[in-house]
Amino acid sequence: MSFRQFAFGLTFAFLLPWTALVIYPFFSMRSVAPVAFDEIADGKTGIYHPKTTGRVANGAQVYAANGCYLCHTQLIRPTYAGNDLGRPDWAGLKADEARGDTRRESNVFDYQAEKFAQIGVNRLGPDLSNIGRRVEALYTKESGASPETWLYLHLYNPRGNPERPTSTCPSYRFLFEEKKITGQCPTEALPVEAPEGTCVVPSAEAEALVDYLLAMKRDDALPASMNPAPAKPAEPAPAAAAAAAPQG
Repeated sequence: MSFRQFAFGLTFAFLLPWTALVIYPFFSMRSVAPVAFDEIADGKTGIYHPKTTGRVANGAQVYAANGCYLCHTQLIRPTYAGNDLGRPDWAGLKADEARGDTRRESNVFDYQAEKFAQIGVNRLGPDLSNIGRRVEALYTKESGASPETWLYLHLYNPRGNPERPTSTCPSYRFLFEEKKITGQCPTEALPVEAPEGTCVVPSAEAEALVDYLLAMKRDDALPASMNPAPAKPAEPAPAAAAAAAPQG
């Protein structure tokens, strides 16, 4: 084998995967065409627009700066790559009070409000694609706290929750401040012990991060054309099916 053949083979071996994994996805996803709802398949018309609330841009910077992506993902995998729809509340809610089963896979539109798609590195902690919905629907009912307070307490002391004494999440106390007060503590103060005459309050970075986490509600209805794993309608009970069957 000549050096020319070796150099060509080495270049091809690196260029092919680089093109398939980096260049092609970059140019194919940098300007995604809008997707329309189909009146027959979806029951409505119009263009799909992902819903985004909260200070996503600022909060995403705090999220990245503190390495949250190292332990948490924001990616509900497609069914062929390993079904995440069965994970409790990761992909939405299986029994949403208003909309029923809202679970779905991730898509490119879920990351449009961010400069980088923070899909994550490892899953040492749970996926956060729907952490905002999950906190609102579950944890607030358990603790009686507001969604913001629950997340602040988790960031301040992850193992302070009696239900999660072995949490591996690091504490982010540096995102909070001990504020001197005269009289009552402000409404945003955390219900934690603090030196006399002070209250623990979230910093601007903590507020932006919590706003960002609460914005993670990626369970809105997708057009049927871009939803490869739509929720299956509930099967009727045997008695109801028998009653609905034609008689005679």
